[in-house]
Amino acid sequence: MPRRREVPERMIIPDAKYKSKLVSKFIASIMRDGKKSVAEGLLYTAFDTIEEKAKKPPLEIFEHALENVKPMIEVKSRRVGGSTYQVPTEIRPSRRTALGIRWVISFARSRPEKGFASKLAAELLDAANGRGASVKKREDTHKMAEANKAFAHYRW
Repeated sequence: MPRRREVPERMIIPDAKYKSKLVSKFIASIMRDGKKSVAEGLLYTAFDTIEEKAKKPPLEIFEHALENVKPMIEVKSRRVGGSTYQVPTEIRPSRRTALGIRWVISFARSRPEKGFASKLAAELLDAANGRGASVKKREDTHKMAEANKAFAHYRW
């Protein structure tokens, strides 16, 4: 967090195929070593697989999956009088999206299927149906916040 001034938010250019800023952010998160075309290819292959399996528009399933994964509340450590409390705090929308994207990608990478595109497609389909590791992560985050609701008065 800067001390001097507010940092302006960067302009995000929508992706070429679906004209979606969310897809563009997702591609940027998949990308490694600046290889954007490889990341685009992986995501679009995953979208083709999703369309084959679900018989629905892949963008619709993608948005629904991310909506199911985005957390609403998280816990942050606050040090008060020598002890540390896990204080539940609401998450701003941009961080919500970033966490959802990060969780989907990381859990897709750890799946047992062969090839990242098929792993990603499977994770997105699971997330859209309300199951899968990324949805479980959101549920665990919410449970943790619920369990520590007693410390909500330490929020600032």
